[in-house]
Amino acid sequence: MKQLACFMLCSLSSSLVHASENTLDNQTLSIERIFQSPALQGSKKNKLKVSPDGKRVTFLQGKKDDYERLDIWEYDISSGKTQLLFDSNNLQSAPAELSDEEKARRERMRLSGTGIVSYQWAKDGKSLLFPLDGDVFHYSLGAKKAKQLLDTQAFETDIKLSPQGNFISYVREQNLFIQNMDSGRETQLTFDGKDNIKNAMAEFVAQEEMKRMTGYWWSPDEKRIAFIQVDESPVEQITRSEIYADSIKMITQRYPSAGTNNVTVKLAIIELASNKVAWVDLGKEQDIYLPRVKWMADSQHLTYQLQTRDQQSLSLNSYNVQNQTQTTLLTETSDTWVNLHKDLRFLKDKKHFIWASERSGYKHLYLYKNNGELVKQLTTGDWVVDKIAAIDEKKQLIYFTGALDTPIERHLYSVSLTNATVKKITKRSGTHAISFSHDGSVYVDSFSTTNTPQQVSLHKANGQEITWLNENKISPSHPLYPFQQQWVKPEISSFKTTDGTELYYRLYKPKKLADKHPVIVFTYGGPHAQLVKDSWQGNRGLLMQYWVNKGYVVFTVDNRGSNYRGHQFEAPIYKKMGQIEVQDQVEGVKFLRNLPYVDANRIGIHGHSYGGYMALMGMFKAGEYFQAGVAGAPVTDWALYDTHYTERYMGNPKTDSAAYVASSVFPYAKDLKGKLLIYHGMADDNVLFSHSTKLYKHLQDLAIPFESMDYPGKKHSIRGKNTGIHMYKTITNFFDNHFDMEEK
Repeated sequence: MKQLACFMLCSLSSSLVHASENTLDNQTLSIERIFQSPALQGSKKNKLKVSPDGKRVTFLQGKKDDYERLDIWEYDISSGKTQLLFDSNNLQSAPAELSDEEKARRERMRLSGTGIVSYQWAKDGKSLLFPLDGDVFHYSLGAKKAKQLLDTQAFETDIKLSPQGNFISYVREQNLFIQNMDSGRETQLTFDGKDNIKNAMAEFVAQEEMKRMTGYWWSPDEKRIAFIQVDESPVEQITRSEIYADSIKMITQRYPSAGTNNVTVKLAIIELASNKVAWVDLGKEQDIYLPRVKWMADSQHLTYQLQTRDQQSLSLNSYNVQNQTQTTLLTETSDTWVNLHKDLRFLKDKKHFIWASERSGYKHLYLYKNNGELVKQLTTGDWVVDKIAAIDEKKQLIYFTGALDTPIERHLYSVSLTNATVKKITKRSGTHAISFSHDGSVYVDSFSTTNTPQQVSLHKANGQEITWLNENKISPSHPLYPFQQQWVKPEISSFKTTDGTELYYRLYKPKKLADKHPVIVFTYGGPHAQLVKDSWQGNRGLLMQYWVNKGYVVFTVDNRGSNYRGHQFEAPIYKKMGQIEVQDQVEGVKFLRNLPYVDANRIGIHGHSYGGYMALMGMFKAGEYFQAGVAGAPVTDWALYDTHYTERYMGNPKTDSAAYVASSVFPYAKDLKGKLLIYHGMADDNVLFSHSTKLYKHLQDLAIPFESMDYPGKKHSIRGKNTGIHMYKTITNFFDNHFDMEEK
């Protein structure tokens, strides 16, 4: 599921300017400004990586005149110099049209921007590989220019550098290829990929819901490649329209809606020296998911995770490539669902691995022997581990990010493999995103708070700061500086519901309080998401600043069902979507009504995707609390959404049909009392446009007026600078009109 992107512009606010001040230092935020360059958040660095040799930090950064056009930069640790490594404008003659497969893959990966959007380091730290518009470039440090390795009419995807750096691998026209880096010789490894058969490619639900973006995996010694083969023929074929400004495309797509057939997945291993393919026996049950595949450090054992269709069981299995024997190393079970993660790490000692589990109710780390024997639980308590950042086997330490202190912050911690002692490393209150060097000696800290845009610093593993990579201080030259006098710092705190559950909220209130102010409740509300945390909120946060400057109170509460509070906090939505989430949002409104400056008769709700669903359910089921709502790209009927996501939380509609009816918006639409705006991308391939058109027809049949705004050619993210300006002006104007907040 996708969440939003939002935002703003500058006009002079002379009433706030003292006679001695420059008016450029006191501008009023507006919707247009957020889409202009330079970006208001300042210089943002993406895909931060420490080179394998520990000599430099590399990152992607937008151009000053176009923040969406990304180049590769480096910070040289010894010299302290930051410089451009690759200018994306110099690496192609003209913009290339992305293939449909690549467009879909980037949508699933939430990749935006143009130019160089991803890159990989060679293991020796002496060269870089980066895909660009369907081809790939290789750059050896010190060379005058990058070498183009692929230049074909076809669009290659999922391009990788092999573990030892001797090959590149890629998928072309549904088959797997490799190319020798020295000779340039290309070898096709699979030949039967066509029509419904796709080799080495991740299927739709793997990309969108399992966060598995690849379909093949190199062994560490480069002797073998494991790959999946997907047969899409069992999946129901649907025809949907993609409506553009001047045309309508009828798209035939195999979309596995809840309760229907999934793809059939096979797992194979090809030995490069002989081209022999061995198929791994996945068992008699074919209606399963294959969410993760990973080699052990010895290159002799391939592990894979099997998930049952109901997602209540997940097994980690090991396959021996020498004798084709298999072992189930562990199994996780739940009476609701088992969440997937990416925190399986095989140690270099070739004897142990680290595994994450929610078996205690909270995600924690466990140490296992490679034969599946549990050695010990490493972390424990009523808090969650976020993810493993690095492992230093010499020091017997695991570095991980988590929420031990408070769920609204992220910090870096270490835990000892020997005595399970946990130590906090980062100090500043806020959110820390961490990227370690290969040897675990240094890390890059991407830090932010709600009012502090990204700051990047380099540290030793013990937390000692080495240097700033991007202090991004809001000084007079910073793009955000002219707006600081009007800037509002939100309150982040918690309240308890009537049943005693603690919920965290974020509250923006106008600097100058009048008697009563209208409220916009911004929500997402779905699983695997958290809105209330002390971190920079990007465009969404800027939109909230814009709203609060207009006189709105802006409020967000993370209801039960959302993330980072443990599985027991998520689980109440099981087979009951749209119930506890709405109840908790109502609890938030009750909290607001006790504030003396809140107008209880002017409270609106807005969200996108699951948040759009929440906005609809709030308007339909709790109309006495919400007087206006904006639903963006909403799910309206869970039977129309995909198998892996929906069945995880709702069961199978073939056996749980009543739960699906109760969780759709249609039984409650008749109770709409307030004003409603629905918007949707007319080429959405995730939450299909039919979710909204079905609701349009239903409301029309009920003779209930509503407003709508649909975006030709736009997918779920509804990207585009001018489109974004239009969309958020539309949302704001809607609330302004219905809450009597028009410009005076």
